[in-house]
Amino acid sequence: MLSEDSSLLQVKGIGEKSVKLYQKLGLYTVGDLLQYFPKGYERFEAPKKMDSLISGETCAVLGRVLNVPVMRKTNRLTILTVNVRDDAGSLSLVFFNMAFLTKVLKPGMVFVFRGLVQTRGISLIMEQPKFYSPEEYHKLTGLLMPRYALTKGLTHQAIQKAVQNAWKDYAVEEEYLPKELLSRAGLPEIEPALREIHFPQDEASALLARRRLVFDEFFAFLLQLRRNKDLSAQIPNEWPMIETADTVRYVDALPFRLTKGQKQAWAEIREDLEGPLCMNRLVQGDVGSGKTIVAFLALLMTVANGYQGALMAPTEVLAVQHYETLLRDVKKYSLAFRPVLLVGSMTAKEKREAYEKIASGEANLIIGTHALIQEKVQYHKLALVVTDEQHRFGVRQRETLADKGLRPHVLVMSATPIPRTLAIILYGDLKISLIKEMPVGRLPIKNCVVNSSYRPKAYKFIADQVAKGHQAYVICPQVEEGEMEDAENVVDYAEKLRAALPPGIVVAHLHGKMKASDKNRIMEDFAAKNIDVLVSTTVIEVGINVPNSTVMMVENAERFGLAQLHQLRGRVGRGEAQSYCIFISTNESKETMRRLEILNTSNDGFFVASEDLRLRGPGDLFGIRQSGEFAFRIGDVYADAELLKQTSEIVDDLMKTDHELALPEHRAMREHFDRVNAKAVDFRTI
Repeated sequence: MLSEDSSLLQVKGIGEKSVKLYQKLGLYTVGDLLQYFPKGYERFEAPKKMDSLISGETCAVLGRVLNVPVMRKTNRLTILTVNVRDDAGSLSLVFFNMAFLTKVLKPGMVFVFRGLVQTRGISLIMEQPKFYSPEEYHKLTGLLMPRYALTKGLTHQAIQKAVQNAWKDYAVEEEYLPKELLSRAGLPEIEPALREIHFPQDEASALLARRRLVFDEFFAFLLQLRRNKDLSAQIPNEWPMIETADTVRYVDALPFRLTKGQKQAWAEIREDLEGPLCMNRLVQGDVGSGKTIVAFLALLMTVANGYQGALMAPTEVLAVQHYETLLRDVKKYSLAFRPVLLVGSMTAKEKREAYEKIASGEANLIIGTHALIQEKVQYHKLALVVTDEQHRFGVRQRETLADKGLRPHVLVMSATPIPRTLAIILYGDLKISLIKEMPVGRLPIKNCVVNSSYRPKAYKFIADQVAKGHQAYVICPQVEEGEMEDAENVVDYAEKLRAALPPGIVVAHLHGKMKASDKNRIMEDFAAKNIDVLVSTTVIEVGINVPNSTVMMVENAERFGLAQLHQLRGRVGRGEAQSYCIFISTNESKETMRRLEILNTSNDGFFVASEDLRLRGPGDLFGIRQSGEFAFRIGDVYADAELLKQTSEIVDDLMKTDHELALPEHRAMREHFDRVNAKAVDFRTI
């Protein structure tokens, strides 16, 4: 029998070659494979007549090939066009870099073509459809097929087969949730849930299975969170501070006045630093609301009291930008900071020199990435750690520093627009400060939501902005072809864009699967204006600040949650020039366009997030991406908000009656979730 820890090499059909592909997806054991849940499902409907097609829908048509495919070449693309027909109408098909199809799609042949229907001028087309013989497609009709996030060389079918083979010999863990709890939450048992998520009988059974797995994920997270809260609430303030003239002078010297929200947040932080217990506070504010200046004030108060502070950024590029900003402010305002930079790309000699300055106390402010809490760094008097939400301080980071004899105050900055009702649950171990207003004088971003026929105009607009000396981002939902059905991917899109834009425009691409050094180099080049247009996945949500960027274009905008789209547009509008955001949706259904239209009407992240919460339900999750701090494996804080609230109530009730989950009926549950939380990286760690 296979266990959770069995190697993937023990699964029938997975050999030495293919196991490396699974490892690229982070899958090493049978447990990893069975917990690799589908991103969605594809239903193979009966073919539609060509006169009933609607732009934005994915469907199948049964058509006869009318002509020899017409091939044309651009700089880097081979474009193939072929027309097909049924007894109700005709349709144009477009294929990219598939020249071999001239020998496959011959006039008179009949196939079922399946893909996304789009508008091109006044006509409808299908780009890059899959095609099947009528017999092949007939066997698939009516089935609900799981769709996984892929890597090059792996197909949905390969993963599905591997899961099937693993499942046959897998000893499923016995049910660990008490029957009363299953009944209260309306959940199925774990064995059918794991089976149905991969091999659903229908959509209803897939959603029920998903509900159980989301509950388990939320439960593990909230259990750990409650324990973090217990631990953090008991830490005495080992670094008591008093307010000094330094922060007052800094505020007075700034060329702008702090907003009401900034003043309130700063007052709450000051109170924490002077109080009897260690600070554990979140400053939540929209992109551009001025959280960084509040963090700088907290760090200045720390160094003015004779202690050290640390500022952790999610990327090297942003760490360097923070460092350079502070160096300028040190000179301009005669601040008491003696900053040092510590990032992975520094030479051994540079790191050694930084370590010495940190250990001796010569440096009183350390700016860097997660390198800041590694073993070699010995602090002199570390009293405050400022992080962003990508670097949430969970219990493990506190333990890492506690092992060095350090129990610093922690300040977390978040631009994730989560409504307060959910924030109280999700940030339960933190006190929350909220900055609502935007600084005076910021130009609001101009937004538009359009269909795919707008692309040529959008490309021209980007070219015009580049001609004026500005830069642009283009976001795609997937890294490479095959990860999602009918969605643009970064690698191919960058090629397409190079062909579509004027020759002098420099286009580069960026995604999370690249080496860290390559990602840093590209972000540095973009920040230095050596790249005009950056095609990227959502990896640029955090970690890069380029005030010269004035255009954000998002492809397949319907694939993202509203809150995430709002986060993405926060990458522009950071300079003095007017900025623009173009959301291109390939799905033109009324519901989709109405949802996206909210971005047209508001630049307020908290309003957008509350609308996202209102409009999405669990059934909408399939096909909508999420990311950021709360990118659970399967749960979604917006789509599953009600289940999150229910799970929170259940965890609280359990801990009131049996805080340690030590009762006989809770023992199996405690052992399971302790194992999950010990094995998994803390949900909010670096």
